[in-house]
Amino acid sequence: MVARAAWYKKTMQRVAVETPNRAYDVVIDSGGLERAAEHIRPIVDDRRVFIIADERAWEHQGERLRKGLGDLNVTHLNYPGGEGRKRLDEVEQLCDKMFAAGADRSACVLAFGGGIAGDVGGFVAAVYMRGVDVIQVPTTLLAQVDASVGGKTGVNLAEGKNLVGAFHQPRLVLMDPQTLTTLSDREYRAGLFEVVKHGIIRSRSLFDLMTNERERILARDPELLEAMIGESVAIKADVVNRDEKEGGLRRILNYGHTLGHALEAETEYRRLLHGEAVGYGMIAAAYLAESLDMLPTEDREALVNTVLSYGPIPSLDGISAENLAARIGGDKKTIGGHVHFVLPTEIGKVEVVRDPNTNLIVDAARKALSAASASAPQPAASR
Repeated sequence: MVARAAWYKKTMQRVAVETPNRAYDVVIDSGGLERAAEHIRPIVDDRRVFIIADERAWEHQGERLRKGLGDLNVTHLNYPGGEGRKRLDEVEQLCDKMFAAGADRSACVLAFGGGIAGDVGGFVAAVYMRGVDVIQVPTTLLAQVDASVGGKTGVNLAEGKNLVGAFHQPRLVLMDPQTLTTLSDREYRAGLFEVVKHGIIRSRSLFDLMTNERERILARDPELLEAMIGESVAIKADVVNRDEKEGGLRRILNYGHTLGHALEAETEYRRLLHGEAVGYGMIAAAYLAESLDMLPTEDREALVNTVLSYGPIPSLDGISAENLAARIGGDKKTIGGHVHFVLPTEIGKVEVVRDPNTNLIVDAARKALSAASASAPQPAASR
C-alpha cells in the first residue's frame, strides 16, 4: 500500500435513515472507533454486546475498537469471514456461541468488518431468539458506502448470492474512514465501484467527481473520502427511506448486480471481490441500455471508461456470456420468472426494465467481458 496523507478531520457527519420499522443514524466520524462508547452507550446502556468480527478486520482495527468500547459489557465472537463462509452453517455456529455465552433477548450484536461480516452479523441478529438489536460498524469502503446501510442481511446458497436473508434494520451505523488506511489497494478499488454506482443511479455530480478526481481518490485523499462516503450514504438513505423492502424504488440500488451476481456464482465466489463483479455488471448493463436505445453512446462510453478507470477487473478468461445469461434466472431479483435489469438512461438516472431480449443480454455480457479483459493486466511476454 502507498503512504497516506495525514487524515483530514471535518465535522462529524450524521445521516438519518427513517424507515417504517425503525429510524436510526449513520454516523461518519473520522477516529470514531476510539470514541465508539460515546456513540454506542446511549443505545445499549448496560446490555451485553456480542461482537461478530471477521478475522482481518479484527487483526487490523480490533484493538482500536476494543479500547473505544471502554467498559461496555462486550463479548468477542470470532468469524473467519470470506465469501465461502457466508453460509447458513456459519450462522448456526455463531448462534450456538451466543447461546453458550449467555446471550438472551436483550443482547445486541455488533457487526464489525466488511460487507460479509455485516451481512452475516446482521442475519444472526435477525434470527437469534427471533430478533435482537444490531449495530453495524463497517471497516471497508464497500461496506461503508453500501452494505451497512438499509437493513439487508443474508447468506449465500450454492445456487446464488444472498438467497437466504432478512430485512433487519440496525440501531446505529458507525463509520470511521480511518479504517480504510489498512485496506489493500484491491479492496479499496472494489469499494470505489459502488461509489461510481451511486453516481450513475442518482447523482451526476458524484459521477463527475469520480471521473475528474481519480488520482486524488486513488491516493485516498481524506477530504474526498469523507465527501464520497457522505454523498453515497445520503443517496442510499434517501432511497431506503422511500422503499425499505425493495418494493419499487430501492431496486435501483441493484444497478450492476444482475450480471454481477451471475459472474460471482459462475466463478464460485473465488475469483472476484463483490465490488469487482458489480463493476463488470455495470458495464454490461450500460451496453444493454445502449442496445435498447435507452442510453446515448456518449454516456455509455463515459460510464464504461470511468468504471474501468478504477479497475482492473481480474481476468475473466474462460467465462461464457451465455452461461452468465443463463444464471440470471436464479437471482433473487427474478420475480415470477421475470428478469429485471436496472438500466441507465443518462448519467444520474436509471430505469427498471423487465425481460429484455435474451440475445441482447448475451451480447451485452460479451461486450463487457471484452472491455474488462482489455483493461486487465496482461502477463509478461516470455523470452
